Amino acid sequence: MERVAVVAGGGIGGLAVAAGLGARGWRVEVLEKAPAFGEVGAGLSLWPNGMRALDALGLGDQVRVHALHDIQGGIRDLDGRWLSHTDTAAMEQRYGPVVMIHRAEFLEILHRAAPGLRPGTEVTGVDLSGPRVRVEHTGGVTEADLLIGADGIRSTVRRAVWPRSPEPRYAGYTAWRLVVDSGPLAAGGETWGRGERFGISPLPGGRAYLFGVAGLAAGGRSTDGELAELRRRFGGWHDPIPRLLDAASPGSVLRHDIYEMPALPSFVSGRVALLGDAAHAMTPNLGQGANQALEDAITLVTVLDAHPDVPAALVAYDHMRRPRTQMISRRSRRIGALAQMRALPALRNLALRLTPSSSLLNALAPVLDWQVPDAGRAY
Repeated sequence: MERVAVVAGGGIGGLAVAAGLGARGWRVEVLEKAPAFGEVGAGLSLWPNGMRALDALGLGDQVRVHALHDIQGGIRDLDGRWLSHTDTAAMEQRYGPVVMIHRAEFLEILHRAAPGLRPGTEVTGVDLSGPRVRVEHTGGVTEADLLIGADGIRSTVRRAVWPRSPEPRYAGYTAWRLVVDSGPLAAGGETWGRGERFGISPLPGGRAYLFGVAGLAAGGRSTDGELAELRRRFGGWHDPIPRLLDAASPGSVLRHDIYEMPALPSFVSGRVALLGDAAHAMTPNLGQGANQALEDAITLVTVLDAHPDVPAALVAYDHMRRPRTQMISRRSRRIGALAQMRALPALRNLALRLTPSSSLLNALAPVLDWQVPDAGRAY
C-alpha cells in the first residue's frame, strides 16, 4: 500500500526529506505557503556532516559541481591580524571538506529532486483523532500517514500540534546578509570587534557572501537603508571589507534579527515530526542550521525505512536527533556570546591567539564526526 507524507515547508530540510522519501516510494506533497520556491541573496556553508547527509540522499555530487572547495578561513581582529586560522588541509583529512554554495543554486538542486511541490499552499489545521493524520490546507485536505513540520522557526505545525510549546527567543543580535561580485579572494573568515563582527565567504564565479552582525534591540531598521548602515558600521574595518561593501547594491542587503528555539521536550507526536528550524532553530555561529536539517532529513528517511510502524519510527528519530541538535544549539549560543563580547575583547582575542589550531579542530569533533545512521541499526 502506498504511504503518503505531507511536508509543511519547502526550505532546505523539507525539500531534502521529500527527496529522500520520494526516492523510497512514498507519495509526497510539499506544501509551501510562499507563491514560489526559492531564496536569493545568501551563501551557505556545507560542512562534512551535511555533505555526508547529501551523499546518502544521492545529491552530494550535484552540489560539489556548483560549490567552491578549499576554503581558507579563520578569525581576525580589527586590524586584520589572524587570531586563529583554519587548517583546511587538516580539517579535510580528519572530517572531510567544507564547501560553499549560493543558497539559490542549492535550493534548485533540491527542487529538482523533490516530488509533489505545491507552492502557494499553507497548512491551516491538523487533526490527529483518526488512524491517519488529516492535514487541512488552503488547497484542500490530505489524509497522510506522516506529517513533517519543516516550516521554520514560526512553524504552523508546531503550534497546531504543540500549542504550549515555547516561543522563539531573540538571541540579542541582528545580522545583515548579501552577495557581491568580489573577484578572486585569498581567504574568507570572520573579523571580531566589540559587539560587532563581519564575515566573508568566497562563492563560485568570483562572488562573495558577506554578513555583518551587531548587538541591537529586536525589530529595528535603518533610517537611511541597510547598506548605509553596514558601511557606517564596517566600512572602516580592514581590507577587503570596505572594497566589498563598495561593490554592494542597496537592494541586495537582507536584514534579520536572530532568533533561536528553546529546547523542546519532543520533536514528535504520533504521526507528526518536526524537522529543521521548526524543531531546533539555532544561532548561525557554527554554520550548522542547514547541515542539521539535512541530518534530520536522512535520519528520518532511514528510520522510516527500518520500521514499517510510523509512530515507532518517529520515536527513534526523536531519540536520535533531539539530544544532538540541542547540544549543537547550546554550543552555537556560547560561541555567539563570545563573538559578541563588548567587555574585554582584548582578553578574548589573546585567548584565541594562544589556543593551538589542533585544539580548535578537536573541539569540532562532536559536530563534524556525525555519520549517517545505519538502517539496520536504527533501533
